[in-house]
Amino acid sequence: MKIDLTDTTAGKVNKALVQGRRAIGTPAVGMVLTLVIVTDEENAYDALKAAGDASHEHPSRTLVVIKRVSRSPRDRTASRLDAEVRVGADAGSGETVILRLYGEVADHADSVVLPLLLPDAPVVVWWPVNAPLDPAKDPLGALAQRRVTDTYSSEQPVRELSARADAYTPGDTDLSWTRITPWRSMLAAALDQVVCEVKAVEVEGEEFNPSCELLAMWLADRLDVPVKRSLSAGPGLTAVRLDTSEGAIALDRADGSLATLSIDGQPDRAVALKRRDTAELIAEELRRLDPDDTYASALRFGVERLNASAAAAPATAEPVAVAVPAAAAAQAVPAAQGSESPAKGEPAVEAAAAEAPAPEAAAKEPLKKRAKAT
Repeated sequence: MKIDLTDTTAGKVNKALVQGRRAIGTPAVGMVLTLVIVTDEENAYDALKAAGDASHEHPSRTLVVIKRVSRSPRDRTASRLDAEVRVGADAGSGETVILRLYGEVADHADSVVLPLLLPDAPVVVWWPVNAPLDPAKDPLGALAQRRVTDTYSSEQPVRELSARADAYTPGDTDLSWTRITPWRSMLAAALDQVVCEVKAVEVEGEEFNPSCELLAMWLADRLDVPVKRSLSAGPGLTAVRLDTSEGAIALDRADGSLATLSIDGQPDRAVALKRRDTAELIAEELRRLDPDDTYASALRFGVERLNASAAAAPATAEPVAVAVPAAAAAQAVPAAQGSESPAKGEPAVEAAAAEAPAPEAAAKEPLKKRAKAT
């Protein structure tokens, strides 16, 4: 059932929700959270579809906030709220309200959303695109226990990761981090099968892919070893190779679906490691609403090393090979390929650090941390 409201108020939207539930014969509310999606008109359909699919696992009230840009000077000063209320089969397992904000009211979206939140239920805010650099200080983000961004949609992912690290607040997370959950689980399971010391790691994947960077950051943080970031044509992450005291461990996925796990002394195994769609990623994030300390640790660790290596590099027009202690997840651009500076404006850093031996103390020191997947 759909109810269209033009030039309306939050109070009228609430009344329409009650009327819609009564009309379809389900006056009781059985939703567990409020999901606020902040997006534009272009990306609203895909975000709403993903949220609808995820609602089958997490029944929720979904509020889609679309700030419309008025073209004429007259419309820019006129404040208006249009709403589309969906209940029943049109809203998945919950309720959906699409809010289109015009004029000055677009600058006060929080005042429109606040009366529509489910009472005594968690609030999650998701920005599929154009997320604020500091989600916790955003007026809508301040209403939420969990704030979900997606660095993959940014034009400069590495700089975006740096901004996320600087502004991190417990409750922040990123779908680029969620995408690597199966990789982290598989690598942690592989290390549990072998008693060994990890000496170095190589992460291979697409250039400017934030999930590749975050996986490299996580491995460097958890294992405290050099991590080399190498490039491939994708799709996404293609391989992770660990050099250990008991031989090599490799997880190789060339086609984006099926991976091969290789451990020295054991037969190769095929494992399912498909690329997941947005609905699966959102559903995973809604399963836990507490702060993700592992994400925070990996993000801060990696960005600190990246900034340290950039500060240590001399100012020169030539490509610079930077030896990064504990292997920060710097982007690798092999000199043999003659790569030019990235078109997106990201810093180009050669991965010669991974070729250099680890510090003597780290080489002698036993593994302090084991890789743990969340």
